[in-house]
Amino acid sequence: MDFLQLSDKKIIIFGLANRKSVACAIARVLQEAGAEVIHIVRSRARKETAGKLFPGSRIFTCDVENEENIARVKEEVAASVNGKIHGIVHSIAFANYADGFKPFHETSKKDFLQAVDISCFSLISICKHFRELLDGNGSIVTISISTTRMAAENYGYMAPVKAALESSLCFLAKSFSGFSKVRFNAVCPGLLKTSASAGIPGYVDSYLYAEKLTLRKKGLQTQEVANIAAFLLSDRSSAITAQTIVADGGMGINYFDADIVSKVVA
Repeated sequence: MDFLQLSDKKIIIFGLANRKSVACAIARVLQEAGAEVIHIVRSRARKETAGKLFPGSRIFTCDVENEENIARVKEEVAASVNGKIHGIVHSIAFANYADGFKPFHETSKKDFLQAVDISCFSLISICKHFRELLDGNGSIVTISISTTRMAAENYGYMAPVKAALESSLCFLAKSFSGFSKVRFNAVCPGLLKTSASAGIPGYVDSYLYAEKLTLRKKGLQTQEVANIAAFLLSDRSSAITAQTIVADGGMGINYFDADIVSKVVA
């Protein structure tokens, strides 16, 4: 039985970087479900990577930091496909930590606004420019984090940026409701093993700690995030919009796990 009913649907994915990307996992699940995946990546180098991972897929380049690129790639996609696009995945985030991690109050305006631009405003801009290409019953899915209220030092200022991203979903859903039934949702995973996370100092320790906090004592898998995204992109989730779906294996309700507490206070 084709439960998701994604066969022959056209889904655009922004943000594939490599085989460990959340975007890559989502693309594989969608392809397995029979959907046509169209990749939009940041650079020529990533286009080559995407071509090796997904031979035969249409691949375009777009650096979303420049809104003119988003307008351009929309026209390129429109000229390439027949009919409407049924969904868009926004799996884009960037923060400049070239100078190392600093206390939050020392965050520079330039770095913070760049992170907001790429990680949050890009979703708004993509929706604006791709509006006419979207099916009226389409679905937009972005990737956030399990909580924006946890002040983890090694995550820097990205949590406030993700909070802005999640808030934007509500306003996009309301705005689009005036002329369509397009839905906007976010998958909000706990800690994952991705290439992006590998560059965060102390991330491995944080991941292992989070793994112990899950009720199942097993870390979250990228495949699990992809499965949720595929569901949100399908008509099976037609009643869900302007929501953040947390996928953390129960970590968020288990901070006082007896085994961990005993190790800390021993």
